[in-house]
Amino acid sequence: MRRAWRRSPEAAEVNRLTAIIEAGTRDGGTFEHGVELALQALLSSADFLFRFERTPGPGPLGAHALASRLSYFLWSSMPDEELLRLADENKLHSADALAAQARRMLADPKAAALVDNFAGQWLQLRSLARAKPDPAKFPTVDDELLDDMRAETTAFVSAIFGENRSVLDLLDAPFTFVNAPLARHYGIGGVTGEAFERVELQGSRRGLLTHASILTVSSYPTRTSPVIRGKWVLENILGAPPPPPPPNVPLLEESKIDPNVPFRAQLEQHRANPACAACHNQMDPIGFGFENYNAVGAWRTHEGKGPVDASGTLPGGRSFSAPLELIGILKGQSDAFARTFAEKLLTFALGRGLERYDHEAVDRIVAAARRDQYRFSAFSTAIVNSEPFRMRGAETAVVAAAAGGSK
Repeated sequence: MRRAWRRSPEAAEVNRLTAIIEAGTRDGGTFEHGVELALQALLSSADFLFRFERTPGPGPLGAHALASRLSYFLWSSMPDEELLRLADENKLHSADALAAQARRMLADPKAAALVDNFAGQWLQLRSLARAKPDPAKFPTVDDELLDDMRAETTAFVSAIFGENRSVLDLLDAPFTFVNAPLARHYGIGGVTGEAFERVELQGSRRGLLTHASILTVSSYPTRTSPVIRGKWVLENILGAPPPPPPPNVPLLEESKIDPNVPFRAQLEQHRANPACAACHNQMDPIGFGFENYNAVGAWRTHEGKGPVDASGTLPGGRSFSAPLELIGILKGQSDAFARTFAEKLLTFALGRGLERYDHEAVDRIVAAARRDQYRFSAFSTAIVNSEPFRMRGAETAVVAAAAGGSK
């Protein structure tokens, strides 16, 4: 019961399950049958299916609820014996205790779940499972290579977190992880076998924005989409998602796209509509900056019959002529990226979307991270000590979240 409910059971609760076992042994029933019935009751109880906060009203989370929130944040799983013991002894609420437990848990192999689940959610890597690049255009891209793409990004994010680097390095770190099939896809030599290895990057790739995983989930099956790629960066890197398109504005018709005409020129006609221009002037230049990467992230120098034009000018007036120049500009907006990262990680930690009243907490998280050069540990420590993480609101007084829920 203690493991299933993530807290010590009360005597009356133990007695109820004991009574179920005893009832199951009557009339010729075996002890095993009684235990089976008790386990069914245990595993169908609300205490198992949900993460309960048993104290009503707003205020600090109870010790066991806090232990569960910490565990499901960093491990996507139940608290271990040390966390349960600290909760039993009511020794988990201090800032030092939470920070120490966060460090311990991040050093544990179970913290791989944080990278896998958080990166899958934030970077939309789960969409790779639904990606279906056109086999006629991209015959070398199969399900195994799509899996390799996700594995590369997961390993890369894991290295940034595990080495406690600045999260800004996510944008332009000069290394990645590839196996032989992915290395061939990228044109990287000297890599053999199916095992992934860390390689230093030269030339046209740097950071996660040049990963095939990101470039594939932000493309169509047959072609790139500067619009989707620009929108992806605005939402997930700069935290400035564009508004939905206005009603009654027609989409660009795929049947009218000429593969021999640069897509930039065809989008110019679409942006001529004043209703479209305001948002497309923000999204399209960013997307154009990644046009050297095709719809599955392989490098290209030509589109149709002409050379790729990867230049652009952002609304603020900053211009670039190649992908790495654009990435440099994006990294220069460090506060915007740090705030976006903090919001995404806090959302994951809480298992809910952020509200207006969470903004001050995000400000404090970003300020703490800035003082430590935006290292990952600064974000994680500030989050577990933030008010949204340690407190419960009136609207979440009874049930915090389904166990493992939104992750």
